[in-house]
Amino acid sequence: MKHIVTGIVAHVDAGKTTLSEALLYQTGEVRHFGRVDDQNTFLDPEELEKKRGITIFSHQACLTTNDLALTLLDTPGHVDFAAQTEQVLSVLDYAVLVISANSGIQGYTLTLWRLLERYHVPVFIFVNKMDSTQKKRQDLVQQLQANLSAACLDFGNAIPKLAENNQLADDFYESVALSDDEILNQFLDTGHVKPAAIRDLISQRKIFPCYFGSALKVDKTDELLTGLEYWTQEKPMVSGDFGARVFKVSHTEKKERLTWLRVTSGALHPKAIVLGEQKANQLRVYNGTKYEVSKEISSGEVCAIPGLKETYPGQGLGIKEDAEAPQLTPVLNYAVDPKGQDIQVCLQALRELEDEDPQLHVTWSEQLQEIQVQLMGKIQLEILANLLAARFGLELAFDQGSILYHETITTLVEGVGHFEPLRHYAEVHLLLEPTPRGSGLSFGSDCSLEVLASNWQHQVLTNLHAKQHVGVLAGMPVTDMKITLISGKASNVHTVGGDFRQATWRAVRQGLMELRQQGKCELLEPWYQFNLQVGTRQVGRAMTDIERMSGHFATPEQSTSQSETVVLTGEAPVSEMQGYAEEVRSYTHGKGQLECIFAGYRPCHNTAAVIAEKSYDPVSDLDNTPDSVFCAYGAGYPVAWNEVPQMAHVSYRNQK
Repeated sequence: MKHIVTGIVAHVDAGKTTLSEALLYQTGEVRHFGRVDDQNTFLDPEELEKKRGITIFSHQACLTTNDLALTLLDTPGHVDFAAQTEQVLSVLDYAVLVISANSGIQGYTLTLWRLLERYHVPVFIFVNKMDSTQKKRQDLVQQLQANLSAACLDFGNAIPKLAENNQLADDFYESVALSDDEILNQFLDTGHVKPAAIRDLISQRKIFPCYFGSALKVDKTDELLTGLEYWTQEKPMVSGDFGARVFKVSHTEKKERLTWLRVTSGALHPKAIVLGEQKANQLRVYNGTKYEVSKEISSGEVCAIPGLKETYPGQGLGIKEDAEAPQLTPVLNYAVDPKGQDIQVCLQALRELEDEDPQLHVTWSEQLQEIQVQLMGKIQLEILANLLAARFGLELAFDQGSILYHETITTLVEGVGHFEPLRHYAEVHLLLEPTPRGSGLSFGSDCSLEVLASNWQHQVLTNLHAKQHVGVLAGMPVTDMKITLISGKASNVHTVGGDFRQATWRAVRQGLMELRQQGKCELLEPWYQFNLQVGTRQVGRAMTDIERMSGHFATPEQSTSQSETVVLTGEAPVSEMQGYAEEVRSYTHGKGQLECIFAGYRPCHNTAAVIAEKSYDPVSDLDNTPDSVFCAYGAGYPVAWNEVPQMAHVSYRNQK
């Protein structure tokens, strides 16, 4: 039996969960067809999901049809939870992209399409809600080809029996053949294309099968199911050493911590060591909220392991490397108001939720006694507040929120940190160098074991991972930078692990201060990619607004669905577009629509104004001090960051 792992992705309200329900119903996995409106769907089991009518967490279902065993991973559809969707993409064989025939291709649909391309996931497209639209199938295919790929092909009549007998229409074979030169030659010679060749083209993302129907009516969903069975191909099992990729962390009602992973090589057995000294005490295969315990998880299969610590989405286990840093990151920052409740209890609860979703960055300021959280948008904030109340009984409030800026560097520097109060000792030298935009933070070592023993090097790298490093311009998170351990020193008598924590963090800050003095630090701000629909009479107003907001846009286009509507697409800073959706609804009398999708970080358009507003003093930030501590005459004393290079006990790699 062929086994594939397939994710279902979509813009919110496209009918993704309903399609999952239809597939489960058709294969007999559920006896009753659940509905989102009735709050009884198989893959939205959480109370918050039922109340909201949206998928908030990714869920797993297993279904079987004929010769296909399908592991189905349902993903959130709202843009605020896109980070969870991105985590799932790295473990998929195929994806089903659901598009509403009524609303068509949305901004978030394009974001999903780019992410699927980034993770090289072959895609089947299901155009849903065909029962409630007047649009013709041919016109919808043309829209898909114009906005997604010319290789989006209607597979609704590509019946397996006919395909085996080479009886499909000539124009279908011709469309397939145009996607590949070798296949085109085959078509010109024989007049058809072999099914195996079509499967290869799909797996290589050279063609994208499209199906049309209504999930709610369970209409034509069997064609999609048959297509997934016939046109997919199972990846060969990879023998050898164990490898796996973590794509989700969750907690059960009984506070069990679950690590969800897909085995990529070898096999996983109970009691096998998977991380450090930690063992896989139990292997669970979930189907909705229920699970079975397995004695073996083979290459290509998915399972959940209870009890593991220090795992995170994107992590590679065994011989598998970590996934790339996610593209979708938070853009808003909120301060937490504990409303008289124990702030440490609040912090612990938020840390548990951060454990499940690493893109929910939680920061704690010891100096200010304040918690801050970083989020994608207001819907995620509402869900967070509801989760805290439902799971932990905590009624918390949040401030109005602010733009989450980032900081980076434009040239390399060697930073040094020294920590030597009485009976303590550690010195660390780090090389800070810029990396491409969107690459995030990475850490490594280029230090000889003769200079610094492996246990101390491990301490340094662990401590680099242990906190969110902030910049020295406005105290914002640092990104797009590689930090490499290049030298250091320990004492056989006085060094303990905590000493290297202090030296490491101070080294990062000292290097950043050096670059600040040189004018080589850079403030970054988040940008939106927007899709703005207004009436023909409001186009001038809209264009003026976008230019005022320091944005840019492409040539306005007439809407394909509404004759009196013009569509503007472009990009603009998040800080400038906040609140603009309400303004659009006002001047278009409720007929206009603005959709914004995170488009990445760019150099800040008003750096001086932001720095002035933040009034951040990097030297006074005691949680992130750039200064060092040296020892003389039996007592430790502070040394300012700019004096540290002259006093360092270890020579700089490039001697100052």
